[in-house]
Amino acid sequence: MPDLLLELFSEEIPARMQSQAAEDLRRLVTGRMVEAGLTYEGAKAFATPRRLALTVHGVTVRSADIREERKGPRVGAPEKAVEGFLRAAGLASIDEATIQSDPKKGDFYVAIVEKPGRPAEAIIAEIVPEVIRSFPWPKSMRWGARSAPQGTPFSPPEAEGTASLRWVRPLRAILCTFGPETEEPAVIPVEIAGIAAGNVTYGHRFMTDGAPIRVRRFDDYVPALEAAKVVLDPERRKAIIETEATSLAFAQGLEVVEDPGLLDEVAGLVEWPVVLMGRFDERFLAIPDEVIRLTIRANQKCFVVRDPATGALTSRFLLVANIEASDGGRAIVAGNERVIAARLSDARFFWEQDQKVRLEDWAKKLESVTFHEKLGSQAERVERIARLARELAPALGADPDAAERAARLAKADLPTAMVGEFPELQGVMGRYYALAQGEAPEIANAIRDHYKPQGPGDLVPAEPVAIAVALADKLDTLVGFWAIDEKPTGSKDPYALRRAALGVIRLVLGNELRLRLMDIAIASYDQLAHSLEGRANVWAYLRDGAEGYDCVEVARGYRANLAYWDTAVLAHVDDPDVQVRNKRFNFDGREIIVPRFAARARVALDLLAFFADRLKVHLREEGARHDLIDAVFALARETGSAEGAGEKAGEPQDDLLMIVRRVEALGRFLETDDGANLLTGYRRAANILRAEERKDGEGAFDGPPDHHLIEERGEPEERALLHVMEAAERHARAHVEAEDFEGAMKALAELRPAVDAFFDKVTVNAEDPALRANRLRLLNRLRRATLAVADFSRIAG
Repeated sequence: MPDLLLELFSEEIPARMQSQAAEDLRRLVTGRMVEAGLTYEGAKAFATPRRLALTVHGVTVRSADIREERKGPRVGAPEKAVEGFLRAAGLASIDEATIQSDPKKGDFYVAIVEKPGRPAEAIIAEIVPEVIRSFPWPKSMRWGARSAPQGTPFSPPEAEGTASLRWVRPLRAILCTFGPETEEPAVIPVEIAGIAAGNVTYGHRFMTDGAPIRVRRFDDYVPALEAAKVVLDPERRKAIIETEATSLAFAQGLEVVEDPGLLDEVAGLVEWPVVLMGRFDERFLAIPDEVIRLTIRANQKCFVVRDPATGALTSRFLLVANIEASDGGRAIVAGNERVIAARLSDARFFWEQDQKVRLEDWAKKLESVTFHEKLGSQAERVERIARLARELAPALGADPDAAERAARLAKADLPTAMVGEFPELQGVMGRYYALAQGEAPEIANAIRDHYKPQGPGDLVPAEPVAIAVALADKLDTLVGFWAIDEKPTGSKDPYALRRAALGVIRLVLGNELRLRLMDIAIASYDQLAHSLEGRANVWAYLRDGAEGYDCVEVARGYRANLAYWDTAVLAHVDDPDVQVRNKRFNFDGREIIVPRFAARARVALDLLAFFADRLKVHLREEGARHDLIDAVFALARETGSAEGAGEKAGEPQDDLLMIVRRVEALGRFLETDDGANLLTGYRRAANILRAEERKDGEGAFDGPPDHHLIEERGEPEERALLHVMEAAERHARAHVEAEDFEGAMKALAELRPAVDAFFDKVTVNAEDPALRANRLRLLNRLRRATLAVADFSRIAG
């Protein structure tokens, strides 16, 4: 079967775009081929700095013939309807249509439309220009005279009628061949913006003479490029770089510091990778390793090298050239050494100058740094974080004073020169500066680690002080943006709030923390309100504000100062002397101004719902069953026995660790015989209750069963079920209180024999309405007893 080879040859494509561009080319071309009726066996795309290439093998020679029946109007329909049908079906007259009969709708016209298959070459010739014109580059450019808009000074006469073309960089040539292995491939007749497809490509920009290279198909395309000093496959280029870099470092008794991101980038900068080693002055090693690595990486795209015995960086570095230089690369290395020396000299200056100012003094500069116009400055935010970290510290086993101290210094490195040059080093430099001025290691580590975890692969802080500051930082961010209603929507999350929520989840689960997030969210909200006290000089945090809103009482003269808060007058007070926080103020205008802050309870509940969604995603990614997650999340914050279950319905579950333990316990238990017994017993009771509630109404059988009625008139199996259930509930409750969820479910599973006997011997829908209702209440008690662990109605299977 024929194969397709397509190459789009251009000026240098940015490295960050190459991988996605190759995938887009494969997806767009093969997708349109399939839409046009062509099939294929396989496809693979490649990218180098100067080309996108695609090979599609096993393509069908032509698309299949299509015979389609198009239903038309009924016989005798208005003339306009018939004319429209003829145009759509491509018929010259109604005589070319057939008539079909329908017993219900009568006779109607049917057109038989036959579309013969088309040669693959013709289809591909249409697809390639479409793909080029609609290619989804993140950024593109209009280039060349032929691409200038008509009628502009840049559009020469010869460009008249030429459509505008946008591409990431100027497109220079198109290679497009198609044919089977046994025949000479044909060049697909493609032309766009004056560029006609051919069967030639070009080699390395500097290591060849630029002469065109003729190719037939993919099998000779790859070796032809290799001969012209171009490695087509980016994975092979990465392998060459890794191998040569490792060899050069090993020869010096050193090892390369792995950097997958840099490796991907460098592989997209070269077509013929050549690894060289350089060095810089050892005096620069006094700078922190992170600074050296980032300086060399960000500016020169070079790899750093370390001593395997100590793990410390050395004064060597590795660069990847795109040419085999005649001097062995000495000039290239020398040029890179000069630039790196200059960059490291700047970094050393920043390092030395920053340390001349204490972190406390750097922190004062945060007063002029706005965090968000509605949430205050970074200094105000630091104050909130410090207070919340102090509140959290006892529950985390951290020293409150250390937690508060670390929080107050956590953002102090933001105004420093080093972080201004390398924002990625925020926190990292704060740790170095803290240690240099004599702070305790736990405080310095908390400064570095409070941003963590920032991604799925990031480590979770384990030191108590760091955990306290990290949680306070993330929760302040979340509560603040929830309070001003700046929540993530769809794919938009400009403040990375989903990442912050996942960070809280990983901190809690990774350190097995038992925390009530509802209480913490409210405490964070309180800190937010308190931090705004200085904005109006007389900020009053009224917990009983109208509809739960937090109010600020201000004199008329402060109204202008609050205008940017989008304030609104809520009410007037009669007494001009108003007591606020045990202080008396005279309010000239006697106005109560309400900033647009949602009620703290509403904010906390909405935020907890967001945490629940993020935790569900996290658990699914960890492999937990979807239905088990739903079964646990359907519970209220606390559940108890049949009589007590659901008393706090509607309250969220905010102990994330306990939620996860319930899900894990439920999954393990359902794999056992006891789990099957519990699920079967539950379903027998739930099914009959569901059927009877449809008749009597939902909630008709709520409330405890009448014990006296069961003892006096009930069947032996009915009394046995009641007695066994009471014991099972006690045992289950004790296990739940001990957080032994598997034990609780095992206690409930022991109800299975009594449940089976009840259904075998007792008529639930007795003729006596009192007996019927009481037996259904007994079954409802059984159904509710399982809520001590999970909502079993959500479990599939």
